[in-house]
Formats: sequence, C-alpha cells, structure tokens
Amino acid sequence: MESVLRAVAIYVALTLLFRITGRRSMSHITTFDFVLLLVVGEATQQSLLGEDFSLTNGLLVIATLLGLDVAMRWLKARHRPADRILEGLPTILVVDGQPLQDRMREARICEDEILQSARENQGLTRMEEIRLAVLEVSGTIAIIPRRPE
Repeated sequence: MESVLRAVAIYVALTLLFRITGRRSMSHITTFDFVLLLVVGEATQQSLLGEDFSLTNGLLVIATLLGLDVAMRWLKARHRPADRILEGLPTILVVDGQPLQDRMREARICEDEILQSARENQGLTRMEEIRLAVLEVSGTIAIIPRRPE
C-alpha cells in the first residue's frame, strides 16, 4: 500500500511541477530538457520504490501510474471543467499584428518565438503579417495570417 501512495504522490507532484514550468517548455525538448528529464526520472525512482526493489513492487508502481494516467484522461474527456483545470486553455498572444505583452510575459513567450513559428508554419517574416498567434495547450504556437487587402 505504501508503494501505491508513493506513486500517487509522485504523480501529482510531477504533474504540478511540469504544469508550472509552462506549456511551451513541454512542446520543444532540447538536449538540456532531455537530460533534466532523465535526472528527474532517476531521482523519482528511489521515491517511488522506497526500500522494496522487488519485481512485484515495481509492477505495482507501474500499474498505479498507468491507472492514474487512464483515470486523468477519462476525467478530462468527460468533464470539461476538469480538462480546463488540468490542461489549461489556449492563450491568444498576438491580435492583428500587435503582441499582447502581458499574456506573452505570463506564458513566458518572446516575440522571437512567435516569429519563428510564423516563419516555420506560414512563411511569414513580420509581426504585422500575423492576424492571430495562439499558444495552444500542447505548447505549440498556432499562426493565422492576415488576409491580403
């Protein structure tokens, strides 16, 4: 039973910590991010298993984590408010070529990241060419170009 409680506590703690780091950090994994995830994984291993390194305990912890994941997906699929709380909502960052600085600051996104997404996805090079830029819940930045007048 202790292993199940440990698994639940670690799952909740890591979910909250990764949510705090922001959506954008989870959408693009750099080498540093990858190394950090490996270190976090190694650090949580001992917390999850405690002193019992048996196969049974390991399988119990894995089953608990997978069960929590299935339960969270079920909850998000059936209860819209829970999905909004757990995943968040898309955030509009640019409207008609004008960056919304307060929202960008809150999302920890700079203009260069928006322009990079505009170049990669729409071939746009200037902020004025963007009608809307939206930080999606996945961490990607969706760009809707302005229509030529």
